[in-house]
Amino acid sequence: MWCNSNIFCIFAPNFKGNSIPRTEYRLIMSTFVGNIDGRLDEKGRIFVPAAYRKILAEADSKRIVMRRDTDNECLMFYPEHIWNEKVETLRAALDEWNPEDQLILMQFMADAEYMEMDGQGRILLQKKNLETIGAQQDVLFVGMLNRFALWAPETFAAKRLSQTELAARLRAKMAKRND
Repeated sequence: MWCNSNIFCIFAPNFKGNSIPRTEYRLIMSTFVGNIDGRLDEKGRIFVPAAYRKILAEADSKRIVMRRDTDNECLMFYPEHIWNEKVETLRAALDEWNPEDQLILMQFMADAEYMEMDGQGRILLQKKNLETIGAQQDVLFVGMLNRFALWAPETFAAKRLSQTELAARLRAKMAKRND
């Protein structure tokens, strides 16, 4: 039986006493949206924005996974169940006996780490990760639906598309999807 993070699968007895699968849906978690300024303290800790903490709590996500992004100079944060889905998708696409696939998996997983928020809603970021994204003290949280990114504000500003370019790219992507 197939299940994903938005479905609970329950086995219930049928009228003959045999177990049959029954599906119950749960609400899909709220999404991470917007951009929120943050500031690192002297120990490299940062408060996860209250709106994002609320979403993590709704998803019953005690831990989050941080990974350096493969394409951009930012850190990506995933609720644990979203991360597990991503890893399973990757694992299914790779051949565990292929040395190139093994290297891809090792490198992908090596750039990730589990994180837990402290009682005040802060996470501790390693200096090497902050250096990777060029963050000094000010940072920017950017919502990305089921995950969020952490950027150095000036790096994100330099990468942003103009409004015209964003509109053109959105139209092109949505046109492909509607074909």
